[in-house]
This record gives sequence, structure tokens and C-alpha cells, in this order.
Amino acid sequence: MISFGPFTLVANERLLLRQGAPVDLGARAFDILTILAARPNEVVSKKDLLAHVWPDVTVEEGSLRFHMANLRKALGDGKEGARYIATLAGRGYCFVAPISRSGSRNDVHSEVAASYHANLPSRLIRMVGRVDDAIALSTQLIATRFVTIVGTGGVGKTTVAVAVGHDLIEMFAGAVHFVDLGALGDPSLVATTVASTLGLSPQSDDAISELIAYLAGRRTFVILDTCEHVIDAAAVLATRIFADTPQTHILTTSREPLLVEGENVYKLAPLAYPPDDPELTASVAQGFPASQLFVERAAASGARLDLDDADAKVVAKICRKLDGMPLAIELAAGRVASYGLHKTAALLDERLTLLWPGQRTAPPRQKTLQATLDWSFGLLSEFERLVLRRLAVFVGHFSIEAALAIVTSPTADETLVFGAIDSLVAKSMIAARPAGATMRYRLLDTTRAYALQLDVHDAELTELAARHVTYYLRWLEETGTEWPTLSSAAQRALHLAGIANVRAALEWCFGPNGNTQLGIRLATAAAPVFLSMSLLTECHRWAAQAILALDNSTHGGPDEMRLQAASGVSLMFTRGGQDAARAALNRSFAIAEERGNALDQLQVLGPLQMFHLRTGGFRTALRYAERCSVIAGAIKDSVSTTLAHSLMGISLHLNGEHGRARTALEEALRCGPRSDRTTTNYLGFDGRILADAILARTLWLQGYPDRAVERALLTVKDAETLDHPLTLSIALVWAVSVLVWVGDFDRAEEHIDRLFSCAELHSLRPYLTVGRGFQGELAIRRGDAESGVRSLQRVLQDLHAAPYELLTTPLSIALVQGFAATGRFAEALALVNGTIRSVEANGDLCYMPELLRGKANLVRVTKPGADDEAELYLRRSLEMSRGHGARGWELRAAMDLATLLGARSQYESARALLQPLFERFAEGLDTADLKSAARLLATLR
Repeated sequence: MISFGPFTLVANERLLLRQGAPVDLGARAFDILTILAARPNEVVSKKDLLAHVWPDVTVEEGSLRFHMANLRKALGDGKEGARYIATLAGRGYCFVAPISRSGSRNDVHSEVAASYHANLPSRLIRMVGRVDDAIALSTQLIATRFVTIVGTGGVGKTTVAVAVGHDLIEMFAGAVHFVDLGALGDPSLVATTVASTLGLSPQSDDAISELIAYLAGRRTFVILDTCEHVIDAAAVLATRIFADTPQTHILTTSREPLLVEGENVYKLAPLAYPPDDPELTASVAQGFPASQLFVERAAASGARLDLDDADAKVVAKICRKLDGMPLAIELAAGRVASYGLHKTAALLDERLTLLWPGQRTAPPRQKTLQATLDWSFGLLSEFERLVLRRLAVFVGHFSIEAALAIVTSPTADETLVFGAIDSLVAKSMIAARPAGATMRYRLLDTTRAYALQLDVHDAELTELAARHVTYYLRWLEETGTEWPTLSSAAQRALHLAGIANVRAALEWCFGPNGNTQLGIRLATAAAPVFLSMSLLTECHRWAAQAILALDNSTHGGPDEMRLQAASGVSLMFTRGGQDAARAALNRSFAIAEERGNALDQLQVLGPLQMFHLRTGGFRTALRYAERCSVIAGAIKDSVSTTLAHSLMGISLHLNGEHGRARTALEEALRCGPRSDRTTTNYLGFDGRILADAILARTLWLQGYPDRAVERALLTVKDAETLDHPLTLSIALVWAVSVLVWVGDFDRAEEHIDRLFSCAELHSLRPYLTVGRGFQGELAIRRGDAESGVRSLQRVLQDLHAAPYELLTTPLSIALVQGFAATGRFAEALALVNGTIRSVEANGDLCYMPELLRGKANLVRVTKPGADDEAELYLRRSLEMSRGHGARGWELRAAMDLATLLGARSQYESARALLQPLFERFAEGLDTADLKSAARLLATLR
């Protein structure tokens, strides 16, 4: 079933109902309706309609027009604002009414499409005079992929763009992204803002390339709204998207064209208005969209207009005077309730006539919106003007609480401010929209620009800016803990306006007339939010600027401690393990030790430990983990304890101390339920998930393969419920390693694909690289060693360059196996020796038994008669495995040594070595290693 307006179409029963009653409709008209309604917002050519409705008969287009006319008549198309079928001259017909489906999978698809991205603003319930524009734009966008809506301020560009987004949301399976650039003041943030709105987390300075990588291969519709003030940056971004992502469609709105390759300009004209005709009647006047808009907005403001012919002429005169500009019409209509229709017309005529600027030859309509704003401002009381000017400090949306905090003063108490804001909303000087259970307010761009031009004393501007900074400083302190959990565009939407205001406040603080001391505090409070949103480059920019502004009174204090930590973390993720990141983190920890409390030290030790893990300093990382444990034990806080045990667990695991690692990891999981404060505030990911993931690996190494797989899969499931991409990527990486160890390559490949989807969506580059490394290892394991070797060589080169050394040792072991499989034994031996030296130097000793086993096998192949040397390496591997409690490695070394002994006909010794170890495994008999051990024992008998 398909529902639209008051109608329900049941195609399989050939039934059309209007509010439950059957509609008498001819067979051909019914067929036409069925075809069009099945393809909403899509142009269906006359040729296609003729072919479907008259498949076996040749008919003229006149027959189609005849039945189309009957269909429209039956639907009441065009009456009382109803619109169902649009005609596109020379192209065909399009079903334009909103529809809903039920009774099939399509209704599920519609629901998904409708809710896919909550950041697409709601469309107007009734859009006056713009339906044809929306249809034409949809058609042009589908055909050309890149359209810019150009028109003057207030003409309705955003309204039409939103309507097009809703019209095409099903065609793009919900992948429609609306990006409001109006709140931006810095053009360099355009690409970052677009990426954040799409749910990405740029990890480098080149946000455009990361955005292009995400959009490549996806069918997506991106709307860039209000580009004129950042037009150069928007033009560069739109050009790259259009050229490099052939399945992306782009709709931009701007007061001027972007003037780039591929752009198609759609000039949005003002609304049509009645002519200057003495014989004009009310019925004729109300047929023009400008008059319709005026009457509707006047009624919405509380005015009751029952137009006769005389009043219709007044309305027509107002619309003509305003050149059919929707914003100007709405402003004028909003005055009717206060002044009446005729007085409004008189005031409008008087004020606009006096205030139109420009040359005598300049068309008056070019200044209409400015004149309308002058007039609207002139109608405000002095107090309303004061409030409007003070509200212009906000960038984008603001709450009533924010308005009161900044506008209220000794001469403007809250009651007066409430009343003024209410009046300004009623007079259309402030736009209001619901956001959940609250209202959000915004000065239209043109209104804000107008207000900012007004003469205000410098002292008042400074006081306003300082209040603005103070309010958003408090806002960050109150809401900062929420940010790490906001991982989707819909969740971020309510906070993005706040971030825009934080940016504006920071710009003022560090500007020529700003307050650097407030700026230091604001940058300190903003840093965790920027980190939580993965706005790493921006985090470093403001942290660095604030650090430079420190004076003797703040140098070495808590603000510097937090700023240095934020700078170090952002540098670590954007530029790798460079000295600047190390220096910043070390400086932060030195302050924390000297002047901070235990929690301060813990918050810096976590990033320091992760820095050394990422850069391959595993022994140093273990020392930091041990310090974390001592501090957490003194704090006795569940979140801190979870963090400490998690970090200790991974360090002990990598050091080969699997018994102690398991104890620490299980303690991390016993620390109680998650609180509102999670370790994402310290590290960017959830410590319990890390503990679970490393515990799964530890269980495999200790000889519990089934429990290891179960734990790994449950950890991934738990991470998914958190809706935190970095945490999920961590869970997937470690789960893949377990699945590869047990030989479940199909499921490993499935999880690698999921890792790619998550890491690519959020620009988590190291995890994408590691995923490619796992793919290379799987290729080698499955017999395609050549491609696996090529892939792993590139991956290891990229990881060393990052540097990201956390998984380079196991990937190097896989590459050794690939070299051996392709006969490149000298390279294999050189790599295994180099990796052994690296492990001895850096401390990821958990892999040493496997490296020794690999070296033994290479020695047997490359040195004839060197079985004794190979046996020595295998026995060292066995000894180290037993010392580490790594029964998984021990079984592999025992199998290789048993094979060597069997080749010498020492079957009894071989069985005596392998049989007891095999019998100690109480689970995992279907995993690859245990199946191989069973086969080997059978041959030894």
C-alpha cells in the first residue's frame, strides 16, 4: 500500500481510497498513478508511460494527456494547495507528494531513510511557491550531480535545499547530509566541519583527502548550505568532491556562484507577485505565491485577513514593493497583527522609499532586503534594539539560557529580556526551532550582519565578548563529560552550535582586543571536547596558542598541565611519535607530579603509556602502567582502577607475563559497572573493552582457544553497543588476531571488513593500515603468498613511518612466513633476526617464542645438516613459552620439534614431547593447531 495526502493506493487490488472511500478512477488513469507513485520524485518520460500503460497498442500522446487530466481531476491536484503530479516540459511527469508505504519491506526502507540522518532539518509543512523549483532542482541534480542555488539573502535558498534533500532521501537510501556552514567564521574549518557532520573524525591536517576517501564508492547526497562567506574554501572542497567521487551529488547554496568546474547554477527567483492592475480581484491575487505567503504569515502572527478586492490590492502592492522576497514578505506580514494591513503598507512605503541607498540608476529591488531590515529595526523599541545587538554576538543557534547570561545586565533584567526575545521572535527578527524538549534560537545571517554594523561603544563590545566567553567556558565545564559519548552526527547536532561559539570566543580571546587569560581557560576547557570529537588539528592549534600566552602566574600550573597533555595527544595522533608529542606529554606529567593531584597524574600517565606503546617503547610503557597502578590504588576510584588495570594488562601481556596479565585484566573487568565518567576522557577509548580484548588473546596463549574466541566476539558485540568508533576498532583488531591464531580465516576476514568500514568512516588511519596487514597475512595463510608479501611490505613501511609499532612484530612474523613460502629465505632470515633484536630492545617479548620457532624452521631449510641448531632454537622457544605460560606458542614449538625428531626416527621421544601437552588442552580440538597436532601424533604412532 502507498499512502499520500488523504489517499491510499492498493495496487494489487487496483483500489484507490480517499479517506477510506473508493475513488472512481479509469483503468488507464489507475495504471498511470501506479507507475508514478511507485517512482516518487523521479521523472517518468511520456515514452515510458505509454509503453507501460499501452504495452500492445500504439497511441498518441493526446491519449496520455487525456487520462492524465482525468487522474488529476480525481485527485484534486492543484486545489487548495494540494500537489501530486508535476509536468516537466519536454521530459515527462513526476509524482511529488510525500508518500509512505506499508505492508512490505519498502516501509522499513522508508523508515530507515527518514531517520538515517537527523541533521537534515525538517521541511516546511507547506512550502509556498517553491514546489516546481524543488522538482526542477531534483531533476537537474540527478542529471548533473553538482548544482548551486544562487540568490540574494532571504530568497529561500535553504528552504528549497532542505526540500530537495527530503525529496531525494529515499533515492540515496538515507545518505543525505546537510552541512550548515553559516556558523563558520574560519574558512580553513570547512572540510573539517563537513567531515564531522558526516560522522567522520579526521586524523590529519588534510581533512579533504580523508573526506574524499570516505565518499569514494558511496552513493551520497551532500548539501553545503550558506557558502558565500567561506566561498573559496567551499569551492575547493566541492570541486574535489565532484571530481574524485563520481557517486556523490552536491547541492550548495550561496549568494554568488562558486565558479568552478562541473557547477550548474540554479538562480532562485523571488516569488511571483500580482501585477499592478486596477482590476485585480482577491481570487486572482491569491493565486500568486507571494500573496499566499503574506496572508499565511500574517495569519500565523495573529492577524485575521479576510481579503476583499480592496485589501487584495494592498497585499499585492506590498509584495511588489518587496520584490517578492520571502524574508521581506514574512517580516512585513508579521507587522500586520500590530499595525493593521493598511498602516503596515504605509509604513513600509515610507521607510523603504527613504532608506533605499545607491545610485539613481540602480534598480531599487537590489537593496530591498537591506531596506526591509532597516524598516524592521526601526519598528523595534529601544530595548528590543539593545537586545538584538547583544544577541548578534552569537554564531549560529543559541539557547534561552545563553541569551539571558549574555544579554542580562543591571539595566536589563531577566523579565525584560524574556519579553524582548519573545517579541523579536514574533517579529521574525529571531528564528526559533524546537530541539528536543527545548527551543533553539538564531539570528538569520542577514539580520546578524545588519546588527553587527550598528554603532556600539567599544567598552560595551568588550563586555559582551567577555560575557560570551564566560558563558561558553561554563558550558564546556558543565557538558564536557558528555562529548566522548557523542559519536554520531545526530547526537552532535545539538552541540555543534556551541562549538561554533567556542571557536568564535577563542578567536576573540587571542585577537588584538581580546582577553588572553580568559582564552587560556577556555582553550583548557575546550581541549577535551576537541579530543573527544577527534578535532585533533584544531585542538593542537588552540592548545599551542594558549601555551604561548601563559605568563608567570599561569606557567607550570594546572592549565598548562592540561594544555600540554592535549597538545601531546593531538600531535601523537596527527603526526605520529614525534619529539614534540613526547616533550608535551613529559612536560604535562612533570607539572602533574609537582603540583597536580593523583587524578591529574593518572590522566597524563594514560596518554604517556599509549604513546610508548604506539611508538614501540614497550618496557617504558610498562613502567608507566606500573605507576598508574600505584596511583589508582591510592585513589580507589572505579574508573581509575579500570584504567590502571587495563593499561597494566596490555603491558604485561606484551611483555610475556600472561599470568599476571590475566589477573590484571580480570580485575579491570571486576571494577563495577560503567559510570558516566569513562576512560574515553583520558585515552579516547573505553578501558574495559581494551581489557576484554587483551584478555581474549591471553586466554588463547594460555591454552583456552574456545574461550578466547568467545571472549573476542563478545567484546566486539559490547563495543558495538557503545557506539564509539575508536573503541570498536580496537576490539575488532584484537579479535582478528585471535581468529587468525585459531585458524578461523573466514570469520577473521569478516571482522577485517567490519574494521575497514568502521575505521574508514571515522578516518582511523592506523587501523586501516593494520587491517590491510591482516589481509596480507590471510593471503599468505591461504596460499597466495606473493600478494600477501607485497601487501605486508607496504603495510610495515607505513606503520614504521607513522610510527605505529603496536602490531608490527606479529605482522613481521607473517611476512617472514611469506618470504619463506616464496623461496626468499635470505630475506626471511634477515627479517627474523632483525625482529628478534627489536623485540629484545623494545620489550614486546610475548612474540619471542614464535620468532625463535620461525628462525628454527628457516635454519632447517637454508642450512643442510643444521638440525641441531634448529633444535636448539626450538627448545629455547619451548622453554620461553613455558616461562611465559604461553601454551599456544608451546604447542606450535612442540609440533615442530616433534616433526624434527620424527625425521630422525626418534618417534618415542617425539610422542613423549607432544602427547602430554596435547592432552592438557581441554577445549579447542577443532582449531587449526590442535587438529594439526592430532594428525602429527597419528603419524608418530
